[in-house]
Amino acid sequence: MNPKSEWVERAKKMAALEAVKHVKDGFIVGLGSGSTAAYAIEEIGNEIARKKLHVLGVPTSYQAFMFAVKHEIPITTLDEHPVLDVTIDGADQVDVDLNLIKGMGGALTREKIVACASKQNIIVADASKKVRVLGENGQLVPIEVLPVAVPFVMRRLKEIGGTPIIREGTGKVGPVITDNGNVILDVDFGLIRKPADLARDLKAVSGVVETGLFVGMADIVYVGKSSGVERLEKE
Repeated sequence: MNPKSEWVERAKKMAALEAVKHVKDGFIVGLGSGSTAAYAIEEIGNEIARKKLHVLGVPTSYQAFMFAVKHEIPITTLDEHPVLDVTIDGADQVDVDLNLIKGMGGALTREKIVACASKQNIIVADASKKVRVLGENGQLVPIEVLPVAVPFVMRRLKEIGGTPIIREGTGKVGPVITDNGNVILDVDFGLIRKPADLARDLKAVSGVVETGLFVGMADIVYVGKSSGVERLEKE
């Protein structure tokens, strides 16, 4: 691992450890997907073992489910617990207003459902994910789409001002298929100065299941840096 990768991993872990401090005995916790959220899942498992906490987890993806099982976190569902105490998840970008782009891991729909069911949403990220405006550095917006609707949705996205591509799998031929059986389009919108307006326009397109724009949903963001962890909070 090169020095840059080492500090990024340390930063992600530090941010995750801060987020887990919000988990209390008896909590129902949304378990996010991705490499940063994985550190949080591991620490929740450690806390359960150390303090004998009674905590149940609601995974946002098959990956999160398997990681929770590995760390002996009891699993539940939204059917059993439709209101969660807190969700801890990562993000691909965070802007100055705590709006997010998520979904490069393909779990955006379940992540958004679990986030909406939570009393509090805590995001963990390393400093490279913090930007002034969403879409900086060529960041794409993932959009989950029904397979039958892909040609139509791609045409509409171009009319809205995006440049969409179908996310291709690695190690297999063809597109990435989500846990829900859908396709992911990664869309370049350039700088997104009005994310709420764009999110509304995208959700109005027939065939769009969900978008990776998480607008106004983060309550607290922990940003891991080489010098420590920065806490950002919704005003």
